[in-house]
Amino acid sequence: MGKRLVVNHRWCKGCGICVAFCPKEVLAMKNDKIQIADESKCIRCGQCELRCPDYAIFLEDVINKTTEEAQ
Repeated sequence: MGKRLVVNHRWCKGCGICVAFCPKEVLAMKNDKIQIADESKCIRCGQCELRCPDYAIFLEDVINKTTEEAQ
């Protein structure tokens, strides 16, 4: 089971803290909100989620359907 990066744009106030703490420059600011610029560079370290004061970005479990069906 992997994880994917999720952004709740309604909660994002555009402070840029997550962008500043991302060690792989996965995030960028666009129109005063964060955007996922290149998720393929994401190492799932969770720094963005940890630092966001508004819980607007987080790592979400990706459920593999074949694994789920086998259970």
